[in-house]
Amino acid sequence: MMNTSEEYEREIARAIDIFRRKTHDYGASWRVMRISSLIDQIFIKAQRLRSIEDKGQQKVSDPIEDEYFGIINYAILTLIQMELEPNMELDTDFDRLLRMYEKYAESARALMLRKNHDYGEAWRQMQISSFTDLILTKLLRIRQILAHDGQTLASEGIDSNLYDMINYAIFALIRMR
Repeated sequence: MMNTSEEYEREIARAIDIFRRKTHDYGASWRVMRISSLIDQIFIKAQRLRSIEDKGQQKVSDPIEDEYFGIINYAILTLIQMELEPNMELDTDFDRLLRMYEKYAESARALMLRKNHDYGEAWRQMQISSFTDLILTKLLRIRQILAHDGQTLASEGIDSNLYDMINYAIFALIRMR
């Protein structure tokens, strides 16, 4: 049986592979997107998951796991975009973007390990649909934070919510296997 760290590494390696292949195909076209647009891309994926869960069927054959990988990748792209700011002149330095991607993926993993220690792997007892609901909740929180120009009074910021979404999506992928 794999342990959480190994399972996590397997899923994040798959996400990185998708990032590499999509960057090969599309370049860094996502760099033109504003933070709100990247958040909406995550929302679309989470909303599809919720819709399929509620209806109990899907009519588009795209695998469910692809939506979770999309959530992971768009969340990391959002973290990168928050650091770099949107740019109409697309970055062509793939190695730089990959290093940034890996830095944020590692930060998400480190957070997961700390929380997993404190919460005792409670996520293993959760329904996969709960991860979808938690992701949607985090998205609504981010939208509210953006409406307040990124300022919070008593809450975590956008980045903390993005890290949680990355980890919820990875937990869902692990649970699906």
